[in-house]
Amino acid sequence: MVIADEKDGKVWGLFKLPFRNAQSTTTSRSSSHNTLHYRSQQHQSLGNTSLDDGSVPRSNSSSSVSSVARSLLPARRRLKLDPSNKLYFPYEPGKQVRSAIKIKNSSKSHVAFKFQTTVPKSCFMRPPGAILSPGESIIATVFKFVEHPENNEKPMDQKSKAKFKIMSLKVKGPMDYVPELFDEQKDQVAIEQILRVIFLDVERPSPTLEKLKRQLAEADAALEERKKPAEDTGPKIIGEGLVIDEWKERRERYLARQQVEGVVDSV
Repeated sequence: MVIADEKDGKVWGLFKLPFRNAQSTTTSRSSSHNTLHYRSQQHQSLGNTSLDDGSVPRSNSSSSVSSVARSLLPARRRLKLDPSNKLYFPYEPGKQVRSAIKIKNSSKSHVAFKFQTTVPKSCFMRPPGAILSPGESIIATVFKFVEHPENNEKPMDQKSKAKFKIMSLKVKGPMDYVPELFDEQKDQVAIEQILRVIFLDVERPSPTLEKLKRQLAEADAALEERKKPAEDTGPKIIGEGLVIDEWKERRERYLARQQVEGVVDSV
């Protein structure tokens, strides 16, 4: 243990260990000599290259650090999912049940998404894919047939091997969704999340079950809204090129009424 005197720069030793101190002094001197010799060789070989600590070029150090940082950082996701990594289904053996997941485009560009599943014979999605504008969200509905348990297993012990995968693809702008987009640009496709199937006991109310019911209700309402015909607020088109607007219709009704009144007065 040592104490340094700031006034005269002396170092005072409280416990003298001659053999250890001698060995450490010799080791420190040899290591310092080796370090100076290594640095001089580096300086001679690198010439006027700027160094951080006398041993590694600054440009190489910064590039290596940035490459390591990029490899450690996870890929930026284009979609925000709710739930984030699970699909909850009510456990009703022998029935086709539904789950819901909210998908939001959290990027600044248009993004196409697509569902895939390991059990396509017993599951399907609505919609199976779509294109979302920046900030747009949609609630997708997933249908699954629940098989009867084997060996009288309890509902919560029943494990499902079904998994779902959501993939995303950045597109140039608004366009019609076609699944072939993901085949044409395979190198640009990103796997957003792999979702596990979790069964919920319908006889035990829980916040997760209530949330699922709300999302399913929102999905049904959105589907009914999409089924409604769009309101036609523009001019009416009859045949080819014949446009009748509201002002013309009023004028024709007015002239017809005038003609009728004229005929009545003459009689």
